[in-house]
Amino acid sequence: MSSILPIFVGALLVSAVTHAAAIKVFPNLGLLDKPDRYGLNRNPIPYPTGLICILLFLVAFICIQPILNESFSMQHIGLAAAILILGISSFIDDKVQIPPLIRIGVQIACALIIFGTGTRIFTLTNPLSSFTGIADLQLDTWTIVWPALSNPSVIGAIFTVVWIGLTINALNWFDGITGQVSTISIIGFVTIGFLSLSSRVDQPELALICFLLAGIAIGSLIFEIPPAKILMGDTGAMFFGFMLGVVTIYAGGKVATAFLVLGIPILDFIIVIGRRVLKRKPVLKGNQINEHLHHRLLTKGWSPRSIIILTAIIGTLFGTSALFLTTFGKLVSALLLLVLMTGLSIYSRE
Repeated sequence: MSSILPIFVGALLVSAVTHAAAIKVFPNLGLLDKPDRYGLNRNPIPYPTGLICILLFLVAFICIQPILNESFSMQHIGLAAAILILGISSFIDDKVQIPPLIRIGVQIACALIIFGTGTRIFTLTNPLSSFTGIADLQLDTWTIVWPALSNPSVIGAIFTVVWIGLTINALNWFDGITGQVSTISIIGFVTIGFLSLSSRVDQPELALICFLLAGIAIGSLIFEIPPAKILMGDTGAMFFGFMLGVVTIYAGGKVATAFLVLGIPILDFIIVIGRRVLKRKPVLKGNQINEHLHHRLLTKGWSPRSIIILTAIIGTLFGTSALFLTTFGKLVSALLLLVLMTGLSIYSRE
C-alpha cells in the first residue's frame, strides 16, 4: 500500500509537533506530574502526554477510513469505544489514582467490547503438533447463541480478556524509565506492520494502522529520552499496550510473534507477580522497591539510556527473528528469551 510511508512520516511529524507544543501548553492547563510523590528532586513536567497519542490516533483512524476502502464497521466502532473508555479511565487514574480492582474492571470491559464487536482469535497454533500429534487449540468452542454478537465463544472471550489484559499491564508496569514503553511499542508496531505486509498475513490495511501507531510513538519518544521533557503516564502506556494486544489479534492471533517482541515487559511482569506471591506481598500494589528489572539494573549502576538500549536490542533481535521463524522456531526463541531474562534477573539481584 503506497500510502503507508506518507502516513507514517505524517504521524511522526504531527506527533513530534504536538508533543513539543504540550511542553508549553500542559503547564498552563495544570497537567504536570508530582515528582515529590516519588521522592524525585526535579521540577514537574507535562503529564500525562499519553492523552495526545490517543487523540492523534483516533483522529487519524477516522481520517484514513477512505484509504482503507472501508466504512466505519462495528469492529472499528468497538475499537474506538474501547480506546475512549480506557483512555478516560487511565487519565483519571493518572490524576487521582483509581483503585486497582476498578482499573482491572475497565480493562476487562474494554477487552470484551473488542471481542463482542468481532475482533477474535479462533485458533492458537500448537508449536509441537508435529511431535505430539496434538491439534491446534480451538478457541471458538463453548459458543453462546447470540446472533447479534456472532455467537461468541466463552473460551475465545476469556483468551481475549487475558491476552489484552496482559499486554496492557505488562507495558504499564514497564513504564519505570521514561522512553521504555515508547521504544518497545515502536518495535512491536513495526514488527507486526511488516508481518502484515508479508504473504503469510497479507493485510496491508493492518500494516497501515501499525505504522501509524509507530509514527505516533516515535514522536513521543523524541521527548521521553532521559532526561525526559514529558511523561506519557498510565494513559499512554495502557493505550500502547492495549493496541499491541489488539493488532496482534487483527493479524490472526500472532501471539508468539508479539511475545518475542514484548518478551522483556511480559516476562518481567510475570516474574514480579511471582516474586510478590512468594513473598506474600499485595500482587496489585505498585511502586514496590527494586522489583522490576529496570529498577534493579539502575541499582546496579546502569544508566536509564543504557537500559533503554538493552530493551531495544533484545526486542529488535527477537522481534525480527519472529518474521522468519516457523512456529516451532518461535517456541525455541521464546525459551531462549526466558533463559536470558532469568539470567538478567539473577545478575540484577542485590
